[in-house]
Amino acid sequence: MLTKELLRSKILSNLRKQKKQIRLEKSQKIKDKLFKLKIFKKAKRVMFYMAFDGEVETKEMIRQAMRMGKIVAVPVCDPKERKIIPCQIGPRTKFKRGPYGIKEPLKKMPLPSEELDLVIVPGVAFDRKGNRLGRGKGYYDSFLKTLPKKTYSIGLAFDFQIVRSLPVLPHDIKVKDILFA
Repeated sequence: MLTKELLRSKILSNLRKQKKQIRLEKSQKIKDKLFKLKIFKKAKRVMFYMAFDGEVETKEMIRQAMRMGKIVAVPVCDPKERKIIPCQIGPRTKFKRGPYGIKEPLKKMPLPSEELDLVIVPGVAFDRKGNRLGRGKGYYDSFLKTLPKKTYSIGLAFDFQIVRSLPVLPHDIKVKDILFA
């Protein structure tokens, strides 16, 4: 089995090499799957991630979720505390690049994580058991650990990000479901 570092660099390379058109087409298929789920339809407060570096695109998902009347949050990284703060956004929210180059809202409106019904999670790789390989900073594992049991988590990925098995450490937190195309 590949180490986390080797697997991460191999898949990140594939993410970056994927043509934009293919990425957008597959992201649309994943969005369609997500929006058909009962858990998504019922969710009032959804946290999406801001896609970056070739990840499954979430911009259109965010727009449509807002049009449906859902309260939408995105993660803001706090590097001092090494944690994620869910912050509510709206259709006119202005963004800036955060500490890791990921877009974050300019004006922060924190939303308590226990109020989230659904969290959409990025990942470098996933296995079919819900194990997730992130970018190695541990932000999402720490964040997912704090969520109440009722909060559902779904990882989004492209088919080449789904691997047979991942090296798992005790602090790694699984997602409850994975959608891919």
